[in-house]
Amino acid sequence: MRWALVFPIALCAGSRAQTASVDSDGDGLSDALEQRLLEQFVPAFKIGAHDCAVQPAEFAPNLKLARVQAENGTIYGQAFPVRTASGAREVELHFYHLWSYDCGPHGHPLDAEHVAVLVRASGEKWKALYWYAAAHEQTVCDVSQIARASTLHAESKGASVWVSPDKHASYLDARLCSAGCGADRCVQMMPLSIERVVNLGEVGHSMNGAEFVRAQGWMLTQKMQQSNFPGEPIMRLEQLPETEIAWFHPGRHPMQGVIGISAATEGAIGKGGSETTESLGKATESTSDAISVAGESTGGALGTSYRKTTHALGKSVEAVGKAIRAR
Repeated sequence: MRWALVFPIALCAGSRAQTASVDSDGDGLSDALEQRLLEQFVPAFKIGAHDCAVQPAEFAPNLKLARVQAENGTIYGQAFPVRTASGAREVELHFYHLWSYDCGPHGHPLDAEHVAVLVRASGEKWKALYWYAAAHEQTVCDVSQIARASTLHAESKGASVWVSPDKHASYLDARLCSAGCGADRCVQMMPLSIERVVNLGEVGHSMNGAEFVRAQGWMLTQKMQQSNFPGEPIMRLEQLPETEIAWFHPGRHPMQGVIGISAATEGAIGKGGSETTESLGKATESTSDAISVAGESTGGALGTSYRKTTHALGKSVEAVGKAIRAR
């Protein structure tokens, strides 16, 4: 009788250990750990109450095309280990809010947007170090941001993230929503009720039937294959006061440099003034000129108001063409 009692318990313990060590995408992290981290650090998203695409979409599994199954607030995640010189155990997490449509100017079907966080193990616990928010990546209007987790009060949980209605760019502060060439406005926002967090795995080693990541029509695979925490932006951020958020690509957006979020720089958030209006008014030949002049006249702060920026950009819309198409 003693063996009859002990033997099934031993089998259960072995089964639990085997399950805990399963690594479906072969990246060195167990599925269980990846899911635990994704659920711990999933952002608190704020979305437009009247977004034309309703909510982030769930896509049909086991298909090599992106077919929307429901617009129900599903968030997709990715977790992969990061090599460090110090030997510290770090993991980069990506959170993808995938939409059926980009409904803004130059809209298009399928919209893959994301937020990322770099986390580090501290004993059995994990702590976030830096957050990244993608906003109009790889376009002339790129206003992606990077910040310390402590600045956002998001070291042990997900950061608050504002998603611009219809265009779906991600922002680490609501006041930054007008930064994307002035086309974004975070108004009538509401908390996203997340249906679930689904692990995508890795490109070529998908999990949970996520074959759709390689579908034509969006840049999801490219986003999955790159880190959002290279050395240069982190080094630049670390030179700034801890109260501030930084542009990820300084010089690629209308207002260059640091976005001041602290009380000391809050006044610059709404600054635009006549000098910015005058400079932007001269930028009629190309959007790149408008961006360069605006960056100089605002002194590197967020600066320009939505109305003034859209007025200047409206004069150069023909020259912009495909350049301002946000993905």
